[in-house]
Amino acid sequence: MEAFFITVCLFLLLNICLGLVRVWRGPTVADRLLTTQLFGTTGMAVLIILAGYLGELTLLNVAITFNVLAILLVICLVQVWKSGAKGGEA
Repeated sequence: MEAFFITVCLFLLLNICLGLVRVWRGPTVADRLLTTQLFGTTGMAVLIILAGYLGELTLLNVAITFNVLAILLVICLVQVWKSGAKGGEA
């Protein structure tokens, strides 16, 4: 069972690394926005896997908080992106 947890965590960390490449290369702002959501979801998945493996229920609360913050980040970035596209109007 330990090999399963390690394999899943490595896959998720590889997912985050590929997301970093997408943030760096772009090519559009929408790609970068979707990648920030990917980071939040993947980070939450890693924390949930670790909570199950270690038996720490506190990590579930951290995962939920992390996901809510990732959603708020995407909402804020979309608002900034929209206001920038309109010439700075709020």
